[in-house]
Amino acid sequence: MNESIRLSCDGAIASLTIDRPPLNILDIATLGELDRALTSLTADEGIQLLILRGAGPKAFSAGVAVQDHTAEKIDSMLESFHAGLRRLLDFPAPTLAVIDGHCLGGGMELAAACDLRFAATACIFGQPEIELGCYPPWAAAHYPQLLGLGNTADILLTGRTFDTDEAVRIGFVQRAVPAGDLDVAVDEFAAAITSRSVAVTRLAVRAIRARRDRGFDDALRESERLYTKELTRTADMTEGLSAFLEKRSPKWQNR
Repeated sequence: MNESIRLSCDGAIASLTIDRPPLNILDIATLGELDRALTSLTADEGIQLLILRGAGPKAFSAGVAVQDHTAEKIDSMLESFHAGLRRLLDFPAPTLAVIDGHCLGGGMELAAACDLRFAATACIFGQPEIELGCYPPWAAAHYPQLLGLGNTADILLTGRTFDTDEAVRIGFVQRAVPAGDLDVAVDEFAAAITSRSVAVTRLAVRAIRARRDRGFDDALRESERLYTKELTRTADMTEGLSAFLEKRSPKWQNR
């Protein structure tokens, strides 16, 4: 495991930390590391809780590297990113995203793949992909059940950012505490989880996820198809990515 993803275990608790400060951007190499780490942990039947964090106070993750959205990398990026998200979504023990700072784009999708999300009160959330002439396929498939159709449309179609209070209100964040109290809240939750039976916890989380999983694979396949076969062929996705990388405003051609 290299420095981009740090793995630690403490009894029945496993922790993964994205360590690419200041914003913990997820490039293809880091996504591959994340998938491999999750694969190795999946085989450990003694894990009762998986905690996912971002290093430093500025960001859980500000998303997938824009440079990896280009035509020559997009298929590889989506394959690697979605493989890791599926691995996290299906992890055999409960999963908790601990969010401090920015949680944007692919970082927000990564947090959404966890069962629960605890956040500091001053976090910023959002899916800004529409500003770059694209949309987040995973979020489009997963958020309607997680957040409802209206909230999903609002977040994905505007690309706006929102604070922790709103994240709690729409059901994205389960617990919000001041940043200085975040570790205490996580430790208390972990203690409550690990005071129960490992076997029962792992069966209970499967039961909790059962309704979520029905129809999700079909939704994600269609979202991926639209993204790779139709969206990537539009002039405006090319323009949006180019404008971002060139640090200028995009000039939409509406095609």
